[in-house]
Amino acid sequence: MRNGTQVWIVRCAVLAALLCLNACAMVGVSRVKSNEAINERRADVIGGGRLSDSTVQALNVVALTASSCEKAFADCTQTVAGSPGLDDEQRLSALAELWLGRAAKAGRPKAGASMDDVALDAYLQAARYAYAYLFYTARAPADRAFELRQVQVIGFYNFAVQHTVTRFFEELPHLDPRWTRTTLAGWTVLRPQSDVHLAGGAQVPSELIPAASLRFNGLRNVYRRDGFGSDFVAVAPPDTPAKDVPWRDPDYMSLTGALVFGGDTLEQVLATKEVRLLAKDPYRDDTVTVGGRVVPLGANFTAAYGVWLARSGFASQSIRSLLGREGGIKTPRVLLMQPYDPDRMVVVMLHGLASSPEAWINVANEVMGDEELRRNYQVWEVYYPTNAPVAVNLLNIRKALDATLKHFDPSGQARASRNMVLVGHSMGGVIARLLVSSSGDKLWDIVPLRADLSPAKRARVRQRLAPYLQFTPMPQVTRAVFLASPHRGTPYAQHRLARWIGELIRLPVTVLKEVASLSELLKDDSGKQGPALHVSNSIGNLSDTDPFITATAKLPISPRVHYHTIVGVYKPKGPLPTTSDGVVPYSSAHLDGADSELAIPSWHSVQETPAAILELRRILRVQLEAVKGENP
Repeated sequence: MRNGTQVWIVRCAVLAALLCLNACAMVGVSRVKSNEAINERRADVIGGGRLSDSTVQALNVVALTASSCEKAFADCTQTVAGSPGLDDEQRLSALAELWLGRAAKAGRPKAGASMDDVALDAYLQAARYAYAYLFYTARAPADRAFELRQVQVIGFYNFAVQHTVTRFFEELPHLDPRWTRTTLAGWTVLRPQSDVHLAGGAQVPSELIPAASLRFNGLRNVYRRDGFGSDFVAVAPPDTPAKDVPWRDPDYMSLTGALVFGGDTLEQVLATKEVRLLAKDPYRDDTVTVGGRVVPLGANFTAAYGVWLARSGFASQSIRSLLGREGGIKTPRVLLMQPYDPDRMVVVMLHGLASSPEAWINVANEVMGDEELRRNYQVWEVYYPTNAPVAVNLLNIRKALDATLKHFDPSGQARASRNMVLVGHSMGGVIARLLVSSSGDKLWDIVPLRADLSPAKRARVRQRLAPYLQFTPMPQVTRAVFLASPHRGTPYAQHRLARWIGELIRLPVTVLKEVASLSELLKDDSGKQGPALHVSNSIGNLSDTDPFITATAKLPISPRVHYHTIVGVYKPKGPLPTTSDGVVPYSSAHLDGADSELAIPSWHSVQETPAAILELRRILRVQLEAVKGENP
């Protein structure tokens, strides 16, 4: 009986198992939200802190898991590297991510400490496997253009390069300047190849900042170019230019770093422990040749500009300059936003009263963020002391620009020395207009000369004042843009607040000495003082009753120059001719004969509005087409 019962139980168990196999599904299914599915698919060791789905699947094929690889990393990577169950792309991409995870597990160095050799080796291994995936597998990068896995692997490579180059840079001060190779973490590191030109001819930056680590306030957009390599800001060592040199090379440079590994075949690349850094200037280089293939070079065109502005101290310095206090600037400077390029046309930007290059924060960034404009233009920003009268700044800015052009292009034949574009805001627009205008003898009537002054003294006075009152258009300029510029002055310069600020402004010492010297010249032979010689400061100079501003308003602009106006309209209460931007009346900003005029709802700082920046981009494209038409 007992045996019969046992048989019956066994039969029931078998039946139950058969029923379960037929009735119970082996695979379950559920749904997730679309965005969650996308996030899961895109997640990897960098963005999600875990291995990507592709790497997990590769581990599954060779009977491994993320957990087992973490516990026995060497065995894991050896199995992945040698398994015939994976193709080269699966194997190399998985190894790149595994080594990147290994580097992250090594831990971040404490503040002020260098990355240790274990982490450095892991980053180099990750970069090498990613490099091999990209350039030494059967398919070319272009064949995988639509594949998420390649995007991930490029990210692995660039991330590893960022950390590796940072450690390399920390080692440079300890090396002999003549070094050609050194050893780090068991790797042979060859001397970098670079086409980055630092200010002052420096060979090595004083600071190298990963662009990916930077966030900016005040800049609307950060302009990047996706591609191969990791983006940095290279800071030039402190340099004191000669006092008589008005130009300033950029102290903050965009730099893209890439690592290339020894070997001409996949087997050689995987066996090598030799690496070289390529340091590229992304303004000069759109592509880079790596592994026998030409690929796009990554870039960040905003980071260097943003760091420069953040560290400039312009805000307080411009006020000290306006008030004539210590710490301000005394003469104009031509600030190059990138190393001089003879093949790019020049856009010169001139800020307004009590301002500085910060007036162009988003303007310059948005212009250089446009790929077509960036390929064809370079930006120079003129920084000048706004306490000086317009005539004085006009003369000194002209001298500074002439000296800069002569320094970089003595023959004057480079593309950069032709078809320049001036862009001026407010008082900078007034100066820009005078830089393309002819004075002839039309300004001499504003000089108070006594009738009985001797011919000899008249000649001496004329000789002294001629540089300020007689000028011709800059021959290199063929287009200008004036933004909210009081060409005929503004009544707001006579308002109580403006007069109060004007009383705080000190004229430059050089101007005061010149006025005193001219006052002596204006005396007659007996020493009797002639008519008082009054020189307005910058605020008074912009009044609609100032003799200089009213006289220059009538000067003709060179017929070679195409010009455009952009005006602000603030709280309009009537037709356009009766409006103002809160500071400059439309009637003063308007110019007959302009190629175009755009009125934008805005306060006086119209240059910062998106509409003004779009218009400036349009005008620069018009200039490009015009130049192409002249030189088909």
